[in-house]
Amino acid sequence: MEETLNIIDQNIQKRKPIHHVVVNAAKLVNMRKDAQLRESVLSCDIINADGQSVVWAASILGEPLPERVAGIDLMENLVQLAHKRVYRIFFLGAKEEIVKEVVRIYSERYNPQIIAGYRNGYYNKDDEHFIAEQIRNSGADMLFVAITSPKKEIFLNKYKSIIQTPFIMGVGGSFDVVSGKTKRAPLWMQSSGLEWFYRVLQEPRRMWKRYLVTNTKFIGMVINEKLKKYKLHKK
Repeated sequence: MEETLNIIDQNIQKRKPIHHVVVNAAKLVNMRKDAQLRESVLSCDIINADGQSVVWAASILGEPLPERVAGIDLMENLVQLAHKRVYRIFFLGAKEEIVKEVVRIYSERYNPQIIAGYRNGYYNKDDEHFIAEQIRNSGADMLFVAITSPKKEIFLNKYKSIIQTPFIMGVGGSFDVVSGKTKRAPLWMQSSGLEWFYRVLQEPRRMWKRYLVTNTKFIGMVINEKLKKYKLHKK
């Protein structure tokens, strides 16, 4: 987390654009079948492990990561950094009432001056170019995009040359958590890799199949990769 924050801060000060993304088990599984998503992720400047399962898998495969860097934790730290450095943020995504509540909360908690602008995440494909220009014209130093995957990754990769905001990242459902619409899992569940299960408990109809399928496929991917490494080592 500290290393990521330092890199972002330095690049914003230099006005050097940097594109950040987090990956979890589901995203890594979906990257195998979605070429646009895969390209969008691999073209990023910083890729952090959002899911604890990715940290465990990296260790099992002999490529250990220092720690999990959850997207919502990074976003919260960056909002604090914006207040400290007088950076300005554009918030894109979620329903109108949700993104407005996020802006209100951060304005009261820190300072309204950190808000460069905001827009909800419901729009037509024809609106994308206009939205990219709206973000650029806001003069924001940071852009947080709370739209579902792979839409947010593809949007950012396609329009980042127009947006030109020094730091951009997708933050998934983070606006819902900040606004209070949904609750985040307790710390013990986060550290135990069970945050996904907490989400299933909150939205069982929408989430259970998604996590059952992707988690099973991810485990299979890790096992296959481990077997490949084992066979190479034996040779």
